[in-house]
Amino acid sequence: MLATVIAQAQWRIGITGGATYNHYTIDKHYMEDWHYKGAWGKMVMNNNTVSIGTIGVMGQYDFNDWFGVRMDMNFTAKNHKQHRTLVETDYETINKYFQVPVMASFSFGGKKIRGFLNAGIYGGYWCTSHNSGTQTFVESRISISGLVENKFEKKRDQRFDYGLVCGAGLEWKFDFLKRKWAWQIMEARVYYSTHSTQKDYMKIKDPKYNTTLALQSGLCYFF
Repeated sequence: MLATVIAQAQWRIGITGGATYNHYTIDKHYMEDWHYKGAWGKMVMNNNTVSIGTIGVMGQYDFNDWFGVRMDMNFTAKNHKQHRTLVETDYETINKYFQVPVMASFSFGGKKIRGFLNAGIYGGYWCTSHNSGTQTFVESRISISGLVENKFEKKRDQRFDYGLVCGAGLEWKFDFLKRKWAWQIMEARVYYSTHSTQKDYMKIKDPKYNTTLALQSGLCYFF
């Protein structure tokens, strides 16, 4: 049985990319004039925004044709929008995370077209944060517009992230130049953070969480 498993085992590596939509959970307490909405992913590169939700590389070890272990390394945007009704404030917060999901991968279907399910955990790190839009500070009555970098504060910001991840998709296995490949045509994946983006640095608890949907595609090469 062990020899059979080893004979069927196979490595694959690949690249992935796609779009993200992030839902930001926050308790506003008494700040009723603040309104938060989810946002599609974009990242800041060279002081410009680029419509990239997620991009990265993956590796997977398939024990047989239906079960494997997968690990990704990717940059993922976890953004949200916010505006105030009492002052001129309407902007989008653009957050870039580096994260490493580790998942069990289950495959089913025919020899060429197969479905797959991924489930596991992930760890991440909050790399950068920017605000894009108009902000008005009530205390100073100063307004700023455009793209502004947010400075991290060690006392306030929780830059490490972790949580649960699961996804499902469809792939097509094919041969090209006498090599085996797989095009993961589409995968819908959810990252559910169990760690607040803000530390408990105030008397009033103010946890904030990201739940991110990724719609991605990928190309894999089999060894």
